[in-house]
Amino acid sequence: MDLELAGKHVLVTGGSKGIGLACAAAFLREGAHVSIVSRSDANLEAARSALANVVGGGGQKRLHCIAADLVNAADALRAVDDAESALGPVHVLVNSAGAAKRTVPEDLSPQAWHDAMDAKYFTYIHSMDPVVKRMGVRREGAIVNVVGAGGKTPSTYHLPGGAANAALMLVTAGLAAAYGPQGVRVNAVNPGATTTERLQSGLEVSARQAGITREQALERAVRDVPLGRLAKPEEVADAVLFLASARASYVTGVVLTMDGAARPMVA
Repeated sequence: MDLELAGKHVLVTGGSKGIGLACAAAFLREGAHVSIVSRSDANLEAARSALANVVGGGGQKRLHCIAADLVNAADALRAVDDAESALGPVHVLVNSAGAAKRTVPEDLSPQAWHDAMDAKYFTYIHSMDPVVKRMGVRREGAIVNVVGAGGKTPSTYHLPGGAANAALMLVTAGLAAAYGPQGVRVNAVNPGATTTERLQSGLEVSARQAGITREQALERAVRDVPLGRLAKPEEVADAVLFLASARASYVTGVVLTMDGAARPMVA
């Protein structure tokens, strides 16, 4: 199946590790040109090394790395300008940057809620705002937001992050309606527990709240999934690729939950 992504410029925020890195690798395999954004120069260098085999010896020109803190709107705009200066107009934006800290209810404070919105919600908004407007002018483009299942089913140790995720789902649907007439599609993927570095911090908080070990928390998380295992970053990336591709040309305003039926619902 030809996804028609070859030669497209894909900007992946949070592209240096986890689901973002898996997305960057998948788009590169499809022949796309990829810009990745991370706050950390060290993480960007590690990602460049990890992607070396994907792009091949002559493919380095298809990969561009940008250090930026997307919590800052000006820095996010600079990152978008840098990406487009290096590889041309952005055809696809994948937001996978930022993660709200897991916090048990008794440790919550107003600042924790503000921090969660900065870490997850505003990093996405600051990237989407300039990109979706430019896509609208060009009358083409696709945005895929990697959000999180916690925005639909509250977790008592992930309430601020879940609130940010819920807000991003509304923004995804709203922007899809607002920019559909200009040829821009906006969708989201809601992964459940996925085998990334972020999973470990979540397990620690979950274990603390339940009074069990981290290993027991992991066993419980797996037991809650009818498929009998957690998602792999590459599996989430496959869904992102489809939603970004020409094969999903009539799909917009959709929030796709990928939790292995852990929380089945009709949406």
